[in-house]
Amino acid sequence: MGKAKVKRASTSIDMTAMCDVSFLLLTFFVLTATARQPETMPVDTPASTTLEKLPDDNLAVITVGHGGKVFFGIKNPNVRKMTLEKMSAKYNIPFSAEDYEKFKLMDDFGVSMKEMRGLLSLPKDDRKEDIQKGVPVDSTETNSNELYHWVQQARIATVEFNREREEKEKNFVDPGQMKVAIKADATEKYSVMNLIIETLRNQKQNRFSFVTGLRTEK
Repeated sequence: MGKAKVKRASTSIDMTAMCDVSFLLLTFFVLTATARQPETMPVDTPASTTLEKLPDDNLAVITVGHGGKVFFGIKNPNVRKMTLEKMSAKYNIPFSAEDYEKFKLMDDFGVSMKEMRGLLSLPKDDRKEDIQKGVPVDSTETNSNELYHWVQQARIATVEFNREREEKEKNFVDPGQMKVAIKADATEKYSVMNLIIETLRNQKQNRFSFVTGLRTEK
């Protein structure tokens, strides 16, 4: 008796659905990714082997470089806006609603309060480092040390913003006080760095971080 021939089924797999899913995932990651913004004043940070990363929120960064220029930036845009409102009241310098929205989009700045409105009036691409003289800083706690008051008002704004957010979001966990990081050029002079550190210590901000680059192994 002859053997019955079994029809061989095709082993090909239709990959159309898999390709569709892959392209959908790729499109999702491209559209949701945040591009790294160019720094106003790039500095060559000293090398370090630490792997600890700075938080993406609840953080202020003081950048020092190019002959002692001081730039100040706040990570959270909403805290950024609230801080300018407080500085406006303290220095009696009014800003328009448009100014606040522009400042909300600025990662950092390096001008005095008197020059802030002029900086905000410029197009984004024209706010370059060479036209910004740096945030005024000295060893006092008076209005002349504007960095002192920027840090102080940013800390207050952070607490207020987190309190408001906690009331609105039930699952929100308050991260605590604003953290401060110093990002300085590796060749910066000690005298400038000492002014920055003393400015922080004068308002009991004794814990802060230094931004460093990752040291490569030889």
